[in-house]
Formats: sequence, C-alpha cells, structure tokens
Amino acid sequence: MAHGGDGEKESAAPSAEPAAPPRGLPFPVVGIGASAGGFEALLTLLKHLPNDTGMAFVAVLHLDPHHKSKLPELIARGTSMPVVEIRDGLEPEPNHIYVTPPNVDVLLVEKRLRLARRAESERLHMTIDHFFISLAEEQGDRAIGIVLSGTGTDGTAGLATIKGEAGITFAEAEASAKYFGMPRSAIDSGCVDAVLTADALATELARIAQHPLLRPRKQAKSDEVFPEAADALAKIFFLLRQRKGVDFALYKHTTVKRRISRRMVLQRVESVDDYVTLLRVNPDEIEALFHDLLINVTGFFRDKAVYSALKKKIIPRIIKSKPSGGEVRIWVPGCATGEEAYSLAICLAEEISRAGKNLKLQIFGTDLSEMAIAKARAGVFPASISKDVSPERLRRFFARFNGGYQINRTVRDACTFARQDLCQDPPFSRLDLISCRNVLIYLGPELQTKCMPIFHYALNAGGFLMLGTSETVGAAGDLFQLMDKKNKIYAKKNVALGTPLDFSTRILPSARGGDGARLEPAAGDFARGPLTLQAHADKLILTHYAPPGLVIDTNLRVHEFRGQTGRFLEHTPGAATLNLLQMCRPSIVAELRITIQKAMKTRKRARMEGVKLKMDGSAHEICIEVVPFTVPPSAEVWLLVLFQDSDKSAAPEPPPVAGTGGRGKSKAGDRAEIARLRGELGTSQDSLQAIIEEQEATNEELKSANEEFESSNEELQSTNEELETAKEELQSTNEELTTLNEELSNRNIEMAQVNNDLNNLLSSINIPILMVDNDIAVRRVTPLAERLFNLIPTDLGRRLTDLKSNLQVSDLDAKIREVIDSLSAFEDKVQDVHGHWYSLRIRPYRTRENKIEGAVITLLDIDEDQRNLARLELASRSTEAILDTVHEPLVVLDSALRVRNASRAFYKTFKLAPKKTYGTHFCEIGEGEWDVLDLRQLLQEKLATSTKVETATAEIGFRQLGRRRLTFNARRTEGKGEPMIIVAIGDHTDGTSAKVTS
Repeated sequence: MAHGGDGEKESAAPSAEPAAPPRGLPFPVVGIGASAGGFEALLTLLKHLPNDTGMAFVAVLHLDPHHKSKLPELIARGTSMPVVEIRDGLEPEPNHIYVTPPNVDVLLVEKRLRLARRAESERLHMTIDHFFISLAEEQGDRAIGIVLSGTGTDGTAGLATIKGEAGITFAEAEASAKYFGMPRSAIDSGCVDAVLTADALATELARIAQHPLLRPRKQAKSDEVFPEAADALAKIFFLLRQRKGVDFALYKHTTVKRRISRRMVLQRVESVDDYVTLLRVNPDEIEALFHDLLINVTGFFRDKAVYSALKKKIIPRIIKSKPSGGEVRIWVPGCATGEEAYSLAICLAEEISRAGKNLKLQIFGTDLSEMAIAKARAGVFPASISKDVSPERLRRFFARFNGGYQINRTVRDACTFARQDLCQDPPFSRLDLISCRNVLIYLGPELQTKCMPIFHYALNAGGFLMLGTSETVGAAGDLFQLMDKKNKIYAKKNVALGTPLDFSTRILPSARGGDGARLEPAAGDFARGPLTLQAHADKLILTHYAPPGLVIDTNLRVHEFRGQTGRFLEHTPGAATLNLLQMCRPSIVAELRITIQKAMKTRKRARMEGVKLKMDGSAHEICIEVVPFTVPPSAEVWLLVLFQDSDKSAAPEPPPVAGTGGRGKSKAGDRAEIARLRGELGTSQDSLQAIIEEQEATNEELKSANEEFESSNEELQSTNEELETAKEELQSTNEELTTLNEELSNRNIEMAQVNNDLNNLLSSINIPILMVDNDIAVRRVTPLAERLFNLIPTDLGRRLTDLKSNLQVSDLDAKIREVIDSLSAFEDKVQDVHGHWYSLRIRPYRTRENKIEGAVITLLDIDEDQRNLARLELASRSTEAILDTVHEPLVVLDSALRVRNASRAFYKTFKLAPKKTYGTHFCEIGEGEWDVLDLRQLLQEKLATSTKVETATAEIGFRQLGRRRLTFNARRTEGKGEPMIIVAIGDHTDGTSAKVTS
C-alpha cells in the first residue's frame, strides 16, 4: 500500500478516532492447517500445549472425502482438552479443539463455525485457505494461523489475509515437518511471523496466550489497550519517520494501533512505552513494524464484478479514444506484489487484441515496500493463483516456474514497478486510468483530501479513477463524476484545480521531539490555504451580518479586519502602523485598553458596555467585547475584538453656548466681523475646491497607475501559473524517468545474471552446441563445438560459412537455411576429418514470443555405436553366408526366442515362408505346431542354466508333414551384442537322421 507523509521532526497524533466495537469472539481463535504428514506434527503441538490457554483451536486437515474420519478420537488420546468434530452452527469455546469433518469446508461466520459443501467446479481446492480467510475476516487481530507439514501451497493465501488483518502467523520448521511444501510456500510469501518446530510452536502459543492484549476481553474501548498512546504514538511516528522517511501520524490510528499491538505480542512487550524503548535500541524492529504497517493483501482479479464493469464500460472507451500507434497509460498506487497491475495488463491486452488496434500498454505500479516491489518485478506467484486465474489465461499469460507460475515477458515488459510515496512524491501524468483500491481507507481525512487533486492532475481529460468498494472521492465531487456507484468508478471532470499541487504533507506538529524542543507552526499559518465554496459563503456572512471586529495578537498588532470597522478606527498622522490603540478613535482608547488587559489576564471573554464613541459632533454608545482563543496545535494566544452598537441611541451634542461679556459690540462692528468671516470662508471654500479638484486629478492618475499595476500583476500571475504547471510536468516526467531508470537497472542486473548462468551452463555441457542467427552468424558456442567447428573467440558474429569446419558435411549453410524457413528439424550422421562419427541435429531457435531467430546445431557422439553397428553388420553377413552353406535345418533366435535367421534347409524341410517366420516367436511359427511343452522347457528352462543343450528329443505333429520325431541341439552365445541362441534340428522319424552340428 502506498503511504503518504513527510517531515523530519516529531509530530503529535491527530485527535483519537472513535473505536469500532470489537468483532468476532472475545478470545483468540487458532487455525491449524495441515496436509500429508501433518497429523504427527498436530499431535506433538497439542501434546505440549497447556489446557488453559483461553484460546479455541480449529484443526483443518486434508482428509479423504469418501471415508469417515477417526481424527477426533485419535487426537483426543494426546490432549486433555475436549476434542469435538465440527457441526454446522457450532459456537467455539475457549480451551476446546475443533476438528473438521471430511468432504466439507469450514468457515467462521458471525461467531459460529459453518460447514459448506465443496464446490465441484473448483480446479484447485484450498480447504485451509477458505477457513483462514474467514477466520481473519471474523477475528481480525485475534486470529492466529499455523501451517504444519504438507505438500502444495494451501494455507499461504490464508496466512497472508490473517497478517493483513493484524493477526499472528506461524509455520512449522523444516526440522520437524515431514513434508515442507506448505510451510515453505508460506515462508517464501513473506507472510509468516515465526518459523518453529511443532513443540516450540506450542511453547510460543502458551506464552502469547498470557499477553494482556490477547487475554479474553469484554467490549473494551481501544483507549484501554493504549492508555498512554497519545504521547507514545507520537514517539513511534517520529522513530518511523526518522528511520524510513514516512510519516504515519495522519494515518487512521485504529489500524496503526492494531499493528503496534501485533508487534508487541510477538516481541513479548506489554507496555507501549516499553515498546518505544525497544524501537530506539533495535533498528530491526523498526523495519519489521514498518513492513507490518504496509498492507500487502492483494490477489489476481480481486472482485470479479469490478473487472467485469471495467471490460464492459471503461476499457472499450479508453481503447476507442486512442489512435493507432497510441499509448494506454495506467497507474496502480499501492500495488503490493503486483497482482492488481498484472490483472489490469491482462484485461487490457485481451481487449486491445479483440479490438484489433495497434496500441502500446504502459502500467505503473508503485508502493512503499521495497520487498513487495521486488516480488512484483519478478512476477512469480504460487500455484494457488489458479483459483482466481482461468486456465485460458494461465496458458496465454503465464509459464510454469518452480512449482508455481511466472507472468510471461510480454506482460512484465508492459508493467513498470517502483517505490513511491503517494502523498509526497510527484505523480505520473497523462494517465487514462488510476486504480487506487483499498488504499485510502488506511489514510486519515487530511491525506485522503490531498490525494484527490493529485489524481485529478495525473489523469488525461476524460480519464477514470477506480477506488475500493468502501472508498469515495469525498469532498472532491467537483473534480470527479461518478460513473459506476456499485464499483466506485469515477471520471475526471474538466475543471481547473484551485491551487498548485504541493507534493509534501503539511503537518503542524505539537509533540516534543527527541531533543525536547517544542515544535510549533509559524504565526499566521492557520490563516493560509485556498478558499473553498463554504469559506466564501462564511466570508460574506461575516462581512454583512456579523459585528465588525479585528484579530490581534498579544502585542496588539492587527492581523485581520472583519466587517466594516471604519466607524471605530481613525488614521493618525505620522508613520503607518497596525497597532490597534494607535488606530482606534481617541474616545474609546481607555475602555478598549482596559477590556483587552482583562481578557489577556483571565484568558476569558471580557465585555464593556456603555462606551462613548464620539464622531462627527455626535456621541454613540457602543459595546466592546474581547475573546481570547488559540489555534491548535499551537499554544499562541490570539484576541478577537468585536464592536457592537448599544440599544440606546445618543442625541447630538449641543453646540457651545455663546457667552455675554461686559463689553458688547456694536451692530456695525458685528456686520464687519461677519463680512470678514464670510470672506475668509469664501476664500477657504475656493481653496478647498481647488484642493479637491487637484486631489481628484491625483486620484485619477493613481487609479490609472493602479490599473496598470493590476494588469502587470495579472500577467505575472499568469506567468507564475504557467511556470507552476511546467514545474509539475517536469516533476512528473522526472519521476517517470527515475522509475524507468530504476526498472532498467534491475533489468540489467537480471540480464547479467541470466547471461552468467547461460555462460556457465554452456561451459559445463559436454556436448558440442552452436547457435546461429538468421544470417547464419555465430551467436553462442560451447567449448567442444569450438574445436569441431575450428572457432576462436573472435569468430562470434561471423558467418559460419566463412569459417573452415573440421566436420565433413556438405551444404551446411543450405541445411540451416532450410530449417529456419521450414521450421522442421534436420538430422544426419556426419564424420569429422579424423573419421569420428557424430549425429548432426539442426533445430529452429525460438524465442518466448514464438519467433524464429536462427538455429541451434548440436552434435552427439555416436562413434562407438557406429563402429558396433559395423561389426554387427559384418557378423550378420558372415552368419548369413554360413547358413547358406549348411544343408541341415538351422535357426538363430534372440533372447526372447524370436527368429532372427534360419538356413534354407530349415524353410524347405518344414515348408515355412521366411517373411512370415522372421521375428516370430519360435513356438508360434507356422500354424503353432512347434508349441509343445518339451520344446518350451528346452528353450526356456534348460538354456537358462546351461549355455549348451545336446540331443533333446520332441515329437511334433505337422499338418503337412504328419507326426515327426525331432532332435534338437542348442547353444546360447554370449558376446558384446545381444545374446543369441543357435538351434540345430534333426529328423529321426524313420529311425535315421542326418548328422547335425550346432
């Protein structure tokens, strides 16, 4: 699973999540799977177990489906715990052993054991996997799986599911396993926590049964398991981030706590603080915890309905939108060991082939786990994948490899795998489909929100996003349109992102780091960030309907104006300032200072009524309210100052009353004074009007300059956006180049290893082998072939016909060309210049894609066989010559008593045809007259104990010759070749016989 997060300093955990009620039974359930030879291991395990572990044990063994099992009675002899054969609907109890009956599957569903009939259509039945998967789904972190002796791979997928649900997994060690196939498969998959002998497994189960986190529970809250988790979790996150560069602080803490609990049980640690201490002194445990936190549970074609929807609705649209020669690009974040990526590649390859289009397929699989990525690149999977992959797909896209299957090279070349942090590293771009299934469920809301703009940016216009069945795009509905509600498939909306992407997680830490320093955000960070639709609406309401106010810090510096504050503020002459007391009207300074000081001192809301605000010759009563607050996780204090009108309205202040002095003025003087004042007033009005006009002109000029500045600012913003876009594209391109470079480096390493293996193989083969390409140029050669073809190392790459061979063979070039063109093998016997015989064989050189790229020439040494054959032919000719000169009946038999040769007298005397006689058993020649007991005993029994039999007599009735009394002299010859029997026959029917020599 791809994870997000960054940062080098320790941060506090987010607020605790509500704990889900515990599922399943309140005590641990142990599933024990075994096959051939596993019965003895099961007895050993149960014999060494105490009878009060508080666990329930379910034994699932491969049993004969056609016979009643006596397993419960046999197991009961080796343990004091009750042993029960499972019945449908049985509820397990602690300290009991439950044994599966034959020919059924056992599942744990809703706290009860259920029996299900085996599916007849299953090609490879996995009884243990079925139970282990149900056990994991029901019990979660209280599931324990054990794989004992057996052949095959049953149990591997089940253990992986148990570990994925934070359960504990074991496998039997080779030292005690009678058959190590099943344990080895589980161990190789990387899903086994410990490998122990059967008796050691019992000791370990007894130990972990006493751990507080596994003791039988009631409906406890998760915080009771982690009473000190608030500070300890932050320390664990800091150690993981420091060691692995990944921040899990923004992940869902329920999942994280379950994983930590699992490691605590395995490491025999009961306190979270003690586990933190263990992490600090043991880097290997940090590595183990890191890999536990990365969920790597996956499978081929997981959720068949999803792939059916893809093939019907999505993939055809993607293919249709591509021109011939185009490229289909897919990204699978959190790809684990690659099954999801390969499943998509297979589906796309099938549909592209069906559409008859020439399209290139490129699939990127990314994950945080280096181990998972290495397995994905190898593309090797156990035989159990045949449950999920059809036989047709297995034949087309897989090859047998070490008892399992390997994805063929064509599909592997289409998939590129690399380590990537989903929320921190730049994404891939120009994608047609993103499959991010069951990844977001492990991320907190902040990381989920951050992922959506990343996916939107990475997709082409009209691209598709596929999420898990429990996931949605959340608040990013303005970026994606729902296409398939059931299968959670979305299409990208062609809308612009509000802000540039930031490929780093924004974290506001508040916990103490390793050095004890307080880590806090910069002042004002809380006010940053894009305005959403909701924020805009809030701003309008605050502006028009909320009381005017200001946000200030403890130094009385204004940071934000809220609403219309002009009535209460007055700019004083001099340097510009944002100090509130220097900005507000003088009539309210004293009351404002007193209210602020009271709020800061008490850290509570302070309010002052009846404050006189003097403005424009009138006075108004207002209310001043100061509210202190903080922005978590920072502890800095801020003040919200609000101004509100009182209910009472103040009357205008009366003008000053003119006093009357002792010396009055005359009416004439008053008129003069009034005229003078009127003149001054007119002059002032004229001057003021001039100033106003000048100010208006200045304002117009400033307005024009401001418009120019705004235009320039817009151009700069546009340029900045283009630069941001170019930067993001460069980041994505660089990520792809880095990924491809890493993939190429791994391919080079693989190629070097394969080349070394091939060179060593050819060097060790004691057979002359020569490989040529389509131009009959030498590609590879074994040492023996170098001598026969008279080659030196520099001859690689030269045409074979340009070299002088030590073999006496004509038209070798034409023979090789005929094999390449006709695809048929050629075989012949040839000699070298020294007369040594070889069998020359030429076959086409086929690639894995079934292309012909040359020929393979092999030479087998048949010199001794040829010489023996020559000797046999010479001996055969000599025998025939001898038989032709003998006048008595004489026959030559092989060790199986079949006729191999005979004299002419034999055929003439007994009126037999050579063609019907040759190769026939001696007792079956003619019409079966020779099948008599005396003759069989002579040939089969007496010759078995002696190499020579003289003058044995037998009477045989012939249809043409009548009854004849014959004598036989036989001798068995031993030589380098096959043993032969020479039989001489004499006829004594008339009391006389010709002299017969054998």
